[in-house]
Amino acid sequence: QKVKDSMRVLLPVLLSKNHEKYDKIRAILLYIFSTNGTTQENLDKLIQNVQIESDSDMIRNWKYLDVPVISSSTPQQPKHPRRDRSAEETFQLSRWTPVIKDVMEDAIENKLDSKDWPYCSQCPPTWNGSGVV
Repeated sequence: QKVKDSMRVLLPVLLSKNHEKYDKIRAILLYIFSTNGTTQENLDKLIQNVQIESDSDMIRNWKYLDVPVISSSTPQQPKHPRRDRSAEETFQLSRWTPVIKDVMEDAIENKLDSKDWPYCSQCPPTWNGSGVV
């Protein structure tokens, strides 16, 4: 079930003295992941109120893993568009398909964008699709 007001759920955890500093950092990261980023002002307030200024790099460095820590005014397009898998059969415990499956299928079909994937070799023009090159 989706949380309607995640900040209202998050604040008691962050202000509690019963939780350790690293648990509070994890809670802030979960909030950022669930909202697809937050504003710089909101992040600064969270870090200051929880008193984790010395460890704030643990949160801010997620941007190097392409996690939108600070949300931009325009919504970002995903780097790799997802395929429609609604017609595929799913398992009871595994309904989510990882992005790497789409990437690998595109690599086999020679559909990867050379700007994003410069080191993937292109198939020769005489390739008939009968096997992986």
